Amino acid sequence: MRCGTPREGLELRCKSCGGPLKVEVDFPHREKLRDNFPYVKEWISLGEFNTPLIWKGNLGFKLDFMNPTGSYKDRGAVTMISYLRDVGILEISEDSSGNAGSAVAAYGAAAGMRVRVYVPESAAGAKVRQIEAYGASVQRIPGSRDDVSRAASNAPAYYASHVLEPHFRDGIRSLAYELHYQSPQLDYVFLPVSAGTLLLGVWEGFQHLLREGKLNYPPKIVAVQTRQVSPLCSRKEGVTYTPPLKVTSVADALVSTNPVLIDFMVKAADLCVVVDEDEIVEAREKLAKMGLYVEYSSATVYAAYQKGIYEGKSVLVLTGHGLKNG
Repeated sequence: MRCGTPREGLELRCKSCGGPLKVEVDFPHREKLRDNFPYVKEWISLGEFNTPLIWKGNLGFKLDFMNPTGSYKDRGAVTMISYLRDVGILEISEDSSGNAGSAVAAYGAAAGMRVRVYVPESAAGAKVRQIEAYGASVQRIPGSRDDVSRAASNAPAYYASHVLEPHFRDGIRSLAYELHYQSPQLDYVFLPVSAGTLLLGVWEGFQHLLREGKLNYPPKIVAVQTRQVSPLCSRKEGVTYTPPLKVTSVADALVSTNPVLIDFMVKAADLCVVVDEDEIVEAREKLAKMGLYVEYSSATVYAAYQKGIYEGKSVLVLTGHGLKNG
């Protein structure tokens, strides 16, 4: 992504510059969604994709929490796991105590892989129980989030990082295609943003559609972050961001205070909105009263939408099920 050097094998960083890698989308857009991922020879599918988009006037809600494991991360997991199994990877490690860990554990199980998920020592709750339910081995690591990532990357297995493994991020292009198929011209798409995989995947998908002449103009992407975890919004606003010693936000899926992909995230986000804790809680309650039960991290997009005036058609991507906070 930084210097243009081709990937040689399964490395997670460029051997020339140390930068992150991406899948080059250099082929025509195909009408069948799955055909836009030509490197997937056989899909290890659990029924992902094609989630509903419902409307209330000019405001749409993309119910991506209806993917098989309850979050949008299934889009990345299915492409990454399908690709890795095809090239002969049968044992993987991952670092996540949340939705990515659940998705990788589920699809890894479906692929017959041995999966180790590394989590912080203090990790608990429904998401960790979900990871364990799929049969993954959960390894609790003391120390910082960086310590957890380091342990996963040093494990005696392929490090299937949902942030650095390019096929995971690439799978999220599917969300942009679906939004286009369901509503061909949108003005705004609101996304909760943490490590940047959702933001960059959706941006890449819309850019592909634009290059292929499928769009007159791409929707503006509104990146939403919490007050505690707002490195992207701070960068775009030109202010210094000082992360908290410990993230305590109710939006527990948005925890990347120093995202490795931030230089590329800045380009992908057209607008950035920061929301506060009380706004997130209120937004989640309002969504529930509409019949939409989402995790706090997903509710951030509704909180952000309510803070501004957006002309035209807007879609809020609801990324995780409310049961995730159980």
